[in-house]
Amino acid sequence: MYDIGKIYEAHTVEEAVNLRLEHPEAVIIAGGSDVLIKVRSGKLAGADLISIQGVDELRGVHMEKDGTLVIGSLTSFSHITADPLIGSCIRVLGEAADKVGGPQIRAVGTVGGNTCNGVTSADTASTLLAYDAIVELAGGTEDEGRTGGNAENAGGQMARNPGAGGADSQRRIARRLVPLEKFYLGPGRTDVRPGEIQTCLRIPVESYENHYGFYIKFGMRNAMEIATVGCSVNVKLSEDKKYLDDLRIAFGVAGPVPMRAHETEKKFKGAALTAQTVTEIGSSVLSEVHPRDSWRAPKNMRRHLCRTMTQDALCEAVRRAGGMIAGMKADQDGARDFMDITLFPDAGAADGQE
Repeated sequence: MYDIGKIYEAHTVEEAVNLRLEHPEAVIIAGGSDVLIKVRSGKLAGADLISIQGVDELRGVHMEKDGTLVIGSLTSFSHITADPLIGSCIRVLGEAADKVGGPQIRAVGTVGGNTCNGVTSADTASTLLAYDAIVELAGGTEDEGRTGGNAENAGGQMARNPGAGGADSQRRIARRLVPLEKFYLGPGRTDVRPGEIQTCLRIPVESYENHYGFYIKFGMRNAMEIATVGCSVNVKLSEDKKYLDDLRIAFGVAGPVPMRAHETEKKFKGAALTAQTVTEIGSSVLSEVHPRDSWRAPKNMRRHLCRTMTQDALCEAVRRAGGMIAGMKADQDGARDFMDITLFPDAGAADGQE
Protein backbone atom coordinates (compact mmCIF):
# COMPACT_ATOMS: atom_id res chain seq x y z
CA MET A 1 0.00 0.00 0.00
CA TYR A 2 1.31 3.43 -0.94
CA ASP A 3 0.57 6.45 1.25
CA ILE A 4 0.23 9.16 -1.42
CA GLY A 5 -1.51 12.50 -0.99
CA LYS A 6 -2.59 13.92 -4.34
CA ILE A 7 -1.34 13.10 -7.83
CA TYR A 8 -1.22 15.79 -10.50
CA GLU A 9 -0.63 14.78 -14.11
CA ALA A 10 1.18 16.86 -16.72
CA HIS A 11 1.06 16.20 -20.47
CA THR A 12 3.30 19.07 -21.65
CA VAL A 13 6.38 20.82 -20.32
CA GLU A 14 4.28 23.94 -19.76
CA GLU A 15 1.77 22.02 -17.63
CA ALA A 16 4.57 20.45 -15.62
CA VAL A 17 6.20 23.82 -14.92
CA ASN A 18 2.86 25.33 -13.88
CA LEU A 19 2.14 22.44 -11.55
CA ARG A 20 5.59 22.83 -10.01
CA LEU A 21 4.90 26.49 -9.34
CA GLU A 22 1.43 25.85 -7.95
CA HIS A 23 2.48 22.91 -5.76
CA PRO A 24 6.10 23.60 -4.74
CA GLU A 25 6.12 20.84 -2.11
CA ALA A 26 4.99 18.15 -4.54
CA VAL A 27 7.55 15.59 -5.73
CA ILE A 28 8.18 14.91 -9.42
CA ILE A 29 7.63 11.28 -10.42
CA ALA A 30 8.70 9.85 -13.76
CA GLY A 31 9.38 6.09 -13.85
CA GLY A 32 8.84 5.82 -10.10
CA SER A 33 11.62 3.32 -9.46
CA ASP A 34 13.08 5.62 -6.77
CA VAL A 35 10.13 7.72 -5.63
CA LEU A 36 7.70 4.87 -5.01
CA ILE A 37 10.26 3.02 -2.91
CA LYS A 38 10.66 6.13 -0.76
CA VAL A 39 6.88 6.48 -0.46
CA ARG A 40 6.50 2.86 0.59
CA SER A 41 9.38 3.04 3.09
CA GLY A 42 7.83 6.12 4.73
CA LYS A 43 10.46 8.66 3.66
CA LEU A 44 7.90 10.33 1.39
CA ALA A 45 4.77 9.12 3.11
CA GLY A 46 1.75 11.26 2.29
CA ALA A 47 3.63 13.25 -0.37
CA ASP A 48 1.83 14.92 -3.26
CA LEU A 49 3.21 13.82 -6.62
CA ILE A 50 3.47 15.49 -10.02
CA SER A 51 3.58 12.83 -12.71
CA ILE A 52 5.44 13.78 -15.89
CA GLN A 53 5.09 10.30 -17.38
CA GLY A 54 2.67 11.69 -19.97
CA VAL A 55 5.04 14.39 -21.29
CA ASP A 56 6.00 12.47 -24.42
CA GLU A 57 8.13 15.31 -25.80
CA LEU A 58 10.71 14.45 -23.12
CA ARG A 59 11.17 10.92 -24.48
CA GLY A 60 13.72 9.71 -27.00
CA VAL A 61 17.11 10.55 -28.49
CA HIS A 62 17.80 12.82 -31.45
CA MET A 63 20.64 14.75 -33.03
CA GLU A 64 20.49 18.47 -33.74
CA LYS A 65 21.90 20.07 -36.90
CA ASP A 66 25.16 20.99 -35.18
CA GLY A 67 25.69 17.39 -34.07
CA THR A 68 24.57 17.88 -30.46
CA LEU A 69 23.12 14.66 -29.10
CA VAL A 70 19.92 15.27 -27.11
CA ILE A 71 18.59 12.66 -24.70
CA GLY A 72 15.12 13.36 -23.34
CA SER A 73 14.86 13.12 -19.58
CA LEU A 74 12.05 10.54 -19.77
CA THR A 75 14.10 8.20 -21.93
CA SER A 76 14.29 4.82 -20.22
CA PHE A 77 17.51 2.90 -19.68
CA SER A 78 16.37 0.12 -22.01
CA HIS A 79 15.63 2.72 -24.71
CA ILE A 80 19.09 4.24 -24.31
CA THR A 81 20.76 0.84 -24.62
CA ALA A 82 18.83 0.01 -27.80
CA ASP A 83 18.96 3.44 -29.44
CA PRO A 84 20.99 3.46 -32.71
CA LEU A 85 22.31 7.01 -32.18
CA ILE A 86 23.62 6.07 -28.75
CA GLY A 87 25.13 2.91 -30.20
CA SER A 88 26.95 4.77 -32.96
CA CYS A 89 27.99 7.92 -31.06
CA ILE A 90 28.33 6.94 -27.38
CA ARG A 91 28.23 3.17 -27.16
CA VAL A 92 29.53 3.21 -23.59
CA LEU A 93 26.45 5.13 -22.37
CA GLY A 94 24.19 2.34 -23.61
CA GLU A 95 26.41 -0.18 -21.85
CA ALA A 96 26.30 1.81 -18.61
CA ALA A 97 22.50 2.08 -18.79
CA ASP A 98 22.34 -1.69 -19.25
CA LYS A 99 24.00 -2.18 -15.85
CA VAL A 100 21.17 -0.47 -13.95
CA GLY A 101 19.12 -2.85 -11.78
CA GLY A 102 17.31 -5.57 -13.71
CA PRO A 103 15.15 -5.62 -16.86
CA GLN A 104 12.04 -4.34 -15.07
CA ILE A 105 13.88 -1.36 -13.58
CA ARG A 106 15.57 -0.56 -16.89
CA ALA A 107 12.19 -0.58 -18.64
CA VAL A 108 10.68 2.11 -16.35
CA GLY A 109 13.66 3.97 -14.89
CA THR A 110 14.69 7.15 -16.70
CA VAL A 111 17.96 8.96 -17.32
CA GLY A 112 16.39 12.12 -15.89
CA GLY A 113 15.54 10.37 -12.65
CA ASN A 114 18.99 8.81 -12.51
CA THR A 115 20.63 12.25 -12.61
CA CYS A 116 18.05 14.25 -10.64
CA ASN A 117 18.13 11.99 -7.60
CA GLY A 118 21.67 13.18 -6.95
CA VAL A 119 23.11 9.86 -5.79
CA THR A 120 26.80 9.24 -6.38
CA SER A 121 26.21 5.61 -7.41
CA ALA A 122 23.99 6.42 -10.44
CA ASP A 123 25.21 4.16 -13.25
CA THR A 124 24.77 6.63 -16.11
CA ALA A 125 26.14 9.65 -14.23
CA SER A 126 29.87 8.96 -14.53
CA THR A 127 29.67 8.28 -18.28
CA LEU A 128 27.54 11.38 -18.86
CA LEU A 129 30.13 13.37 -16.87
CA ALA A 130 32.94 11.91 -18.92
CA TYR A 131 31.22 13.18 -22.08
CA ASP A 132 30.66 16.71 -20.71
CA ALA A 133 26.87 16.37 -20.62
CA ILE A 134 24.82 19.52 -20.10
CA VAL A 135 21.51 19.49 -18.23
CA GLU A 136 18.62 21.47 -19.70
CA LEU A 137 15.91 22.65 -17.33
CA ALA A 138 12.61 24.37 -18.05
CA GLY A 139 11.03 26.78 -15.61
CA GLY A 140 8.92 29.90 -15.50
CA THR A 141 7.44 32.74 -13.49
CA GLU A 142 4.25 34.78 -13.70
CA ASP A 143 5.99 37.55 -15.66
CA GLU A 144 9.17 37.42 -17.74
CA GLY A 145 10.43 33.99 -16.85
CA ARG A 146 13.76 33.30 -15.21
CA THR A 147 16.74 33.92 -17.46
CA GLY A 148 19.55 34.26 -14.95
CA GLY A 149 22.78 32.31 -15.03
CA ASN A 150 23.11 30.14 -18.13
CA ALA A 151 19.44 30.37 -19.02
CA GLU A 152 18.15 30.41 -22.56
CA ASN A 153 14.72 31.76 -23.46
CA ALA A 154 12.98 28.97 -25.37
CA GLY A 155 11.53 31.04 -28.17
CA GLY A 156 9.40 33.17 -25.86
CA GLN A 157 6.93 30.34 -25.28
CA MET A 158 3.84 31.27 -23.32
CA ALA A 159 1.99 28.65 -21.29
CA ARG A 160 -1.52 29.02 -19.96
CA ASN A 161 -1.90 28.02 -16.34
CA PRO A 162 -4.20 24.98 -16.25
CA GLY A 163 -4.81 25.29 -12.53
CA ALA A 164 -5.88 27.80 -9.94
CA GLY A 165 -4.26 30.81 -11.59
CA GLY A 166 -7.27 31.41 -13.84
CA ALA A 167 -7.71 31.26 -17.59
CA ASP A 168 -5.95 34.58 -18.21
CA SER A 169 -2.85 33.75 -16.20
CA GLN A 170 0.19 33.21 -18.42
CA ARG A 171 3.76 32.25 -17.74
CA ARG A 172 6.80 32.41 -19.97
CA ILE A 173 8.77 29.17 -20.12
CA ALA A 174 12.54 29.72 -19.95
CA ARG A 175 15.32 27.20 -20.48
CA ARG A 176 18.43 27.01 -18.33
CA LEU A 177 21.61 25.08 -19.15
CA VAL A 178 23.85 23.68 -16.42
CA PRO A 179 26.95 21.48 -16.92
CA LEU A 180 26.19 18.13 -15.28
CA GLU A 181 29.25 18.46 -13.06
CA LYS A 182 27.83 21.68 -11.55
CA PHE A 183 24.33 20.22 -11.41
CA TYR A 184 25.32 18.07 -8.42
CA LEU A 185 25.30 20.20 -5.26
CA GLY A 186 25.83 17.46 -2.67
CA PRO A 187 24.61 14.00 -1.71
CA GLY A 188 21.00 13.74 -2.92
CA ARG A 189 20.93 17.43 -3.94
CA THR A 190 20.85 18.84 -7.45
CA ASP A 191 20.39 22.28 -8.99
CA VAL A 192 16.71 21.89 -9.85
CA ARG A 193 15.18 25.15 -8.69
CA PRO A 194 11.58 25.80 -7.64
CA GLY A 195 9.27 25.69 -10.63
CA GLU A 196 11.75 23.78 -12.80
CA ILE A 197 11.87 20.34 -14.37
CA GLN A 198 14.73 18.67 -16.15
CA THR A 199 13.90 18.30 -19.85
CA CYS A 200 16.95 16.70 -21.43
CA LEU A 201 20.68 16.04 -21.37
CA ARG A 202 22.75 17.54 -24.17
CA ILE A 203 26.13 16.21 -25.33
CA PRO A 204 28.08 18.49 -27.71
CA VAL A 205 29.53 16.89 -30.84
CA GLU A 206 33.08 17.79 -29.84
CA SER A 207 32.64 15.81 -26.63
CA TYR A 208 31.88 12.51 -28.34
CA GLU A 209 33.28 12.74 -31.87
CA ASN A 210 36.33 10.43 -32.20
CA HIS A 211 36.12 9.61 -28.49
CA TYR A 212 35.86 5.99 -27.36
CA GLY A 213 34.96 4.92 -23.86
CA PHE A 214 34.43 2.08 -21.44
CA TYR A 215 32.52 1.85 -18.15
CA ILE A 216 33.17 -0.58 -15.31
CA LYS A 217 30.79 -1.12 -12.44
CA PHE A 218 32.03 -3.05 -9.44
CA GLY A 219 29.48 -4.66 -7.16
CA MET A 220 29.13 -7.80 -5.11
CA ARG A 221 26.71 -9.13 -7.73
CA ASN A 222 26.56 -8.74 -11.51
CA ALA A 223 22.93 -7.53 -11.49
CA MET A 224 20.38 -5.86 -9.20
CA GLU A 225 23.25 -4.18 -7.38
CA ILE A 226 24.23 -0.66 -6.37
CA ALA A 227 27.75 0.18 -7.48
CA THR A 228 30.53 -0.09 -4.92
CA VAL A 229 32.54 2.02 -7.37
CA GLY A 230 31.85 3.01 -10.97
CA CYS A 231 34.49 4.24 -13.40
CA SER A 232 34.05 5.61 -16.92
CA VAL A 233 37.02 6.49 -19.13
CA ASN A 234 37.04 7.82 -22.67
CA VAL A 235 39.92 8.74 -24.93
CA LYS A 236 40.70 10.44 -28.21
CA LEU A 237 43.92 9.22 -29.79
CA SER A 238 46.40 10.94 -32.08
CA GLU A 239 46.30 10.09 -35.79
CA ASP A 240 49.11 7.56 -35.39
CA LYS A 241 47.28 5.99 -32.40
CA LYS A 242 50.33 6.40 -30.15
CA TYR A 243 49.33 9.33 -27.93
CA LEU A 244 46.40 10.50 -25.81
CA ASP A 245 45.02 13.57 -27.56
CA ASP A 246 42.27 13.70 -24.94
CA LEU A 247 41.52 11.79 -21.75
CA ARG A 248 38.49 11.92 -19.50
CA ILE A 249 38.00 9.95 -16.30
CA ALA A 250 34.85 10.00 -14.18
CA PHE A 251 33.80 8.12 -11.06
CA GLY A 252 30.74 7.20 -9.09
CA VAL A 253 31.00 6.44 -5.34
CA ALA A 254 34.49 7.97 -5.22
CA GLY A 255 33.14 11.01 -3.39
CA PRO A 256 29.85 12.52 -2.22
CA VAL A 257 28.74 13.18 -5.83
CA PRO A 258 29.78 11.80 -9.25
CA MET A 259 33.13 13.39 -10.11
CA ARG A 260 35.81 13.92 -12.75
CA ALA A 261 39.56 13.46 -12.25
CA HIS A 262 40.48 16.76 -13.91
CA GLU A 263 44.06 17.03 -12.67
CA THR A 264 44.92 13.57 -13.95
CA GLU A 265 43.27 14.35 -17.28
CA LYS A 266 45.35 17.50 -17.70
CA LYS A 267 48.58 15.84 -16.58
CA PHE A 268 48.37 13.00 -19.10
CA LYS A 269 46.89 14.77 -22.09
CA GLY A 270 49.37 14.13 -24.90
CA ALA A 271 51.06 11.24 -23.07
CA ALA A 272 52.43 8.27 -24.98
CA LEU A 273 50.45 5.03 -24.86
CA THR A 274 52.75 2.88 -22.74
CA ALA A 275 52.29 0.49 -19.86
CA GLN A 276 54.05 3.02 -17.64
CA THR A 277 51.50 5.69 -18.60
CA VAL A 278 48.63 3.38 -17.66
CA THR A 279 50.24 2.63 -14.30
CA GLU A 280 50.86 6.31 -13.57
CA ILE A 281 47.32 7.34 -14.52
CA GLY A 282 45.91 4.74 -12.14
CA SER A 283 48.10 6.05 -9.33
CA SER A 284 47.36 9.69 -10.14
CA VAL A 285 43.60 9.44 -9.66
CA LEU A 286 44.17 8.48 -6.02
CA SER A 287 45.01 12.10 -5.21
CA GLU A 288 41.59 13.19 -6.49
CA VAL A 289 39.12 10.59 -5.24
CA HIS A 290 37.59 10.78 -1.78
CA PRO A 291 35.63 7.59 -1.09
CA ARG A 292 34.27 6.81 2.34
CA ASP A 293 33.95 3.80 4.58
CA SER A 294 30.51 2.22 4.52
CA TRP A 295 28.90 -1.14 5.17
CA ARG A 296 29.25 -1.86 1.43
CA ALA A 297 33.02 -1.42 1.33
CA PRO A 298 35.91 0.16 3.27
CA LYS A 299 37.63 3.25 1.95
CA ASN A 300 40.89 1.47 1.09
CA MET A 301 39.05 -1.09 -1.00
CA ARG A 302 37.32 1.68 -2.93
CA ARG A 303 40.63 3.48 -3.49
CA HIS A 304 42.16 0.29 -4.81
CA LEU A 305 39.18 -0.15 -7.12
CA CYS A 306 39.50 3.42 -8.39
CA ARG A 307 43.09 2.71 -9.38
CA THR A 308 42.62 -0.69 -11.00
CA MET A 309 39.31 0.17 -12.67
CA THR A 310 40.83 3.32 -14.18
CA GLN A 311 43.64 1.26 -15.65
CA ASP A 312 41.33 -1.45 -16.99
CA ALA A 313 38.79 1.00 -18.43
CA LEU A 314 41.61 3.01 -20.02
CA CYS A 315 43.05 -0.10 -21.69
CA GLU A 316 39.69 -1.05 -23.17
CA ALA A 317 38.92 2.51 -24.28
CA VAL A 318 42.29 2.63 -26.09
CA ARG A 319 41.57 -0.73 -27.73
CA ARG A 320 38.18 0.53 -28.93
CA ALA A 321 39.86 3.62 -30.34
CA GLY A 322 42.14 1.39 -32.43
CA GLY A 323 45.26 1.89 -30.34
CA MET A 324 47.72 -0.40 -28.61
CA ILE A 325 49.59 0.15 -25.37
CA ALA A 326 53.33 -0.42 -25.76
CA GLY A 327 54.79 -2.87 -23.28
CA MET A 328 51.48 -4.33 -22.11
CA LYS A 329 50.58 -7.93 -22.78
CA ALA A 330 46.98 -8.94 -23.42
CA ASP A 331 45.49 -12.18 -22.18
CA GLN A 332 45.19 -15.06 -24.64
CA ASP A 333 41.72 -13.93 -25.68
CA GLY A 334 43.07 -10.42 -26.34
CA ALA A 335 41.12 -8.75 -23.54
CA ARG A 336 40.69 -8.79 -19.78
CA ASP A 337 37.59 -9.89 -17.90
CA PHE A 338 36.52 -6.47 -16.64
CA MET A 339 33.72 -7.82 -14.45
CA ASP A 340 36.14 -9.93 -12.40
CA ILE A 341 38.42 -7.50 -10.58
CA THR A 342 40.54 -9.26 -7.98
CA LEU A 343 41.40 -7.39 -4.81
CA PHE A 344 45.08 -7.96 -4.36
CA PRO A 345 46.36 -8.49 -0.80
CA ASP A 346 48.78 -5.56 -1.08
CA ALA A 347 45.97 -3.07 -1.82
CA GLY A 348 46.48 -1.18 1.41
CA ALA A 349 50.22 -0.79 0.85
CA ALA A 350 49.74 0.31 -2.75
CA ASP A 351 47.11 2.90 -1.94
CA GLY A 352 48.51 4.21 1.33
CA GLN A 353 47.03 3.98 4.80
CA GLU A 354 44.09 6.27 5.52
